[in-house]
Amino acid sequence: MLRYKDLGQMDYLAALEVQERLVRRKQLDTSSDILLFVEHPHVFTIGRGGDDANILAPREVPVHRTGRGGDVTYHGPGQLVAYPIVDLRSRLRKDVHRYVRNLELSGIRTLRDFGLEATRRPPYTGIWIGDRKIAAIGVAVRRCITFHGLALNVNTDLSYFERIIPCGLAWAQVTSMQQELAREQDLAEVRERFQYHFAEIFGYHAVVEWTERPNDLNVLNGLNDLNP
Repeated sequence: MLRYKDLGQMDYLAALEVQERLVRRKQLDTSSDILLFVEHPHVFTIGRGGDDANILAPREVPVHRTGRGGDVTYHGPGQLVAYPIVDLRSRLRKDVHRYVRNLELSGIRTLRDFGLEATRRPPYTGIWIGDRKIAAIGVAVRRCITFHGLALNVNTDLSYFERIIPCGLAWAQVTSMQQELAREQDLAEVRERFQYHFAEIFGYHAVVEWTERPNDLNVLNGLNDLNP
């Protein structure tokens, strides 16, 4: 079973604490895998191997170093951020590399639904349209449980990427669905299509929404509601 939840707009560190608590819980029991969706206020994050020099001019935007893979990226309004809390001990997932490929594939199929032909671009992670990166992926795994995840630029203000060297790739451009399709996109529809493809690719037999909309404190303290 997959449980999913749209957390709405939530501060980056608050969302990270939600993930940390869910990871600790899944290490102790066999509760359902969870797919969290969130929009963050403007923030730059640096992965565990990232170079501080790739943050050029953050100005008023906060910067957080975090435990995911990858280098520096931006999160902000209009971006679909997906945080899967998945148990890699399942036979369906096999290993971290397969997990990342399936996460990329979930985004690629989502984009295809909107008429965009996106691809992988080894050895770089993420999702690409030519030389333009439309989704960044940075994951972490703790005792076989995943967290962090994927950020897909839907209606993202791309000017914020000019303040960093995204993913440490000076040659790469950054794009969004809005830019590629020349019109604003329905973020809820994109989220729904991503959820559908994620569940299909990872082989879940049931997908259930966690329908309660608690405030941040209740999200942190009310995780028993996520029991299968």
